[in-house]
Amino acid sequence: MARRPVTETNEFIGRIEAVDRVDLQSRVTAFLEARLFDEGAEVKQGDLLFRLERGPFEAQLQIAKAGVAEAQAQLQNANLTLGRAQSLLSTPAGQRSTVDNATAAARSAQAQLLSAQAQEQQAQINLNYTEIRAPVAGRIGRASVTPGNVVTPSSGALATIVSQDPMYANFTVPVRTMLELRSRYAERGGWDAVAVRLRLPSGQMYEQTGKLDFIDIDVGRDTDSIAMRGRMPNPPLPAGRGVGRELTAGQLVTVQLASVEPVQVLTVPRSAMMTDQRGDFVYVVGADNKAERRAIRIGSQSTPQLVAVADGLKEGEQVVVEGLQRVRPGAAVTPGPVAAPAGGGNGAPPARQGG
Repeated sequence: MARRPVTETNEFIGRIEAVDRVDLQSRVTAFLEARLFDEGAEVKQGDLLFRLERGPFEAQLQIAKAGVAEAQAQLQNANLTLGRAQSLLSTPAGQRSTVDNATAAARSAQAQLLSAQAQEQQAQINLNYTEIRAPVAGRIGRASVTPGNVVTPSSGALATIVSQDPMYANFTVPVRTMLELRSRYAERGGWDAVAVRLRLPSGQMYEQTGKLDFIDIDVGRDTDSIAMRGRMPNPPLPAGRGVGRELTAGQLVTVQLASVEPVQVLTVPRSAMMTDQRGDFVYVVGADNKAERRAIRIGSQSTPQLVAVADGLKEGEQVVVEGLQRVRPGAAVTPGPVAAPAGGGNGAPPARQGG
């Protein structure tokens, strides 16, 4: 029985989600002229992805520019007429009604110019919509429409882009467990003391470590659990390990909440623990090297190799690790060293059952 540094962990089933997900849609009605990306490839923000037929929109822009030029000419003429009427107002030939009419005509011409300029701006916007570019960087999926087809604002998504780095790891935690975790880490920095790690579907641990960045505001009424989210780096795979990235949107993973700093806890090798109808127990080497059954309470810091003992043992006591199938209370045992369990640490040597 010895104190060893143990990293506290809790595991939950989770799913990977992209931080940004964008459905590309056409903002105008036009023929699709070209698709300019490879399906499934990564694209950069601003990359040209689809090009629509530009001719009709360029013509509309020229018409709108002509309308602006005409409105400018009318405004210029109206201002000249107003100027002449104002200059004659101080002479016997001048009339106030003439000035008023000229003023109204100038204001009307100014409004027509503003309308023509707005139409030009709208025509320019529609022309720009014939180039569909990537609003975010990420990986683009399959195109739903091929060149030659007419697309409209109601055509739906032409393709979808999902961002790649970072990624979210979404998972749910029973409220009781969440409260226990919050209490456990309260004096160590709160949730900042928790690292998020992932176990991939292959069983391997993901090399990158993330952080908790969201806890939902509502508890699921049906499950009495709360949604949490980790933010995970997702860099490109290094040379020699393939092309792409380790995490993919929608991927099922095991989310592991682990303490950033290990804690010192009393541990015994997992092979020393046994369980029956009365609960968990170990055999302790007592007086005259005889086995003594001892009930224990397991702590939350247990690992696959070590059992954290919250109650039932004292530091330095010897426990039986080998030959447990032959041990009975009061049976003689022969203390001796056994292979140290993962996690290291020094303490009194475990014992093996005597022959």
